[in-house]
Amino acid sequence: QVQLVESGGGLVQPGGSLRLSCAASTSAARISSMAWYRQAPGNQRELVAAITDTGRTTYADSVKGRFTISGDNANKAVYLQMNGLKPEDTAVYYCNAVAFNSRRNRYTSDNWGQGTQVTVSS
Repeated sequence: QVQLVESGGGLVQPGGSLRLSCAASTSAARISSMAWYRQAPGNQRELVAAITDTGRTTYADSVKGRFTISGDNANKAVYLQMNGLKPEDTAVYYCNAVAFNSRRNRYTSDNWGQGTQVTVSS
């Protein structure tokens, strides 16, 4: 499995911005896509945005036009720029990667960061 390290969460007022960062612990990781998920208390974990190694992006309808995902293939990193934050964006945000697992000899999606708290409140 690939270790993912996240940073950038915090407390922000409604309408504010935050930038989340996530990087794989090794530059040797073979990653085909990376994504951000979030989970609010009492809710299931949901996809926020994803990006492939070719730059193709996907967004949840709830964040389109406000959030931007970007990737750095060389450094095995992914970023989430969050603008126009709303209280309903409050959640723990998790980084995920689809990476090659040498033990299983295939790409797997069970690579998660530890999560970073984002709280939007006045």
